Amino acid sequence: MNTLTDQNQGASNYEYVIARVRSRRASLFGDDDYRKLVRMGTSEIARFMEETEYETEMNALGSRHSGVDLVEYALNRNLAKHFDDLLEWCDGRLYDLVARYLRKFDAWNVKTVIRGLYSGADREDIEDDLIRAGEFSDNQVEQLLAAESVDEAVEVLSGTMFEDELTAAMEDYEDSGTLVALENAADRAFYETLLSGMPDNVENDSPTGLYLEFLRGEVDFRNLRNALRIARSGADIDPAEYFITGGRLFDAAEMNQLVGNLDQLVEHIRQSTYGEELDDALNQLAEADALIEFEHALDSALLEYADRLANRYPMSVCSVLSYVLAKEREVDNIRAIARGREAGLGPDEIEQELVML
Repeated sequence: MNTLTDQNQGASNYEYVIARVRSRRASLFGDDDYRKLVRMGTSEIARFMEETEYETEMNALGSRHSGVDLVEYALNRNLAKHFDDLLEWCDGRLYDLVARYLRKFDAWNVKTVIRGLYSGADREDIEDDLIRAGEFSDNQVEQLLAAESVDEAVEVLSGTMFEDELTAAMEDYEDSGTLVALENAADRAFYETLLSGMPDNVENDSPTGLYLEFLRGEVDFRNLRNALRIARSGADIDPAEYFITGGRLFDAAEMNQLVGNLDQLVEHIRQSTYGEELDDALNQLAEADALIEFEHALDSALLEYADRLANRYPMSVCSVLSYVLAKEREVDNIRAIARGREAGLGPDEIEQELVML
């Protein structure tokens, strides 16, 4: 991938990029497609995908993999291809904004390598799970893959945006023996780096203002997810370790106070700017036996919020980032279906694992 500064000069080409994005988005799987897939076996899912826009990846990987592995690796490769295409289309400031956002896949790859090392997975298996859509160079990825321990992987990331957060989280990792602290550190490093350097005073409907509106919403939804996990768990957890700065829903002190009272937390959310989008999700939270049902409703609400911004400002970066989220949703849903069918789950059980609109 090109570096962030390669194309930061010249005019943005919003109309061209958004026309391409709309075309790509129209070809994404819909809820009816997912309802068909949940009733297929893994081999049928693979054949179905060979007749869609995943054909190239399925054919390229079919000699090396089969079943759910083939589906997963094809999904990852296709996702990277789509977002590489997206960057190829973008010029000027639009390129900068999109490239910054796609660093989320650097965070994905950091977490993937760390999880693989922690579980003792083979290098080839870890590599196949990577999504090469971020800003890491091939050399950086190779260095990560060459690490032989979690400690060594963190050392490899010295000099990157992940260094400070991961280094600080190593003590918690060593004390707890779990990866939660490191995974949260990677996400926090991404979002806080993404928002750093952005102007404080910017017009709401300017390109940068709309970008910030979108990002702050995503940070709020991430903080909300973590707050509810802490509140529902009842565990003695310091909320500050899970808080990401840059959102507007609450600050660290408010989050610390609200996680101790689930009713107050829910009421705070209902009264917020996201109350309308989250009404159904909050109703599900009250009725759900497991938090996962609410989290899927939360993911749907985030997509709806992104789409609302895109519809309000159709010729803006919001339309592009909304497409990125929608493509991620497609990949996550197909992966969940393939894994569920391999595990012997029934259609209704699998549908509960999907983010449906």
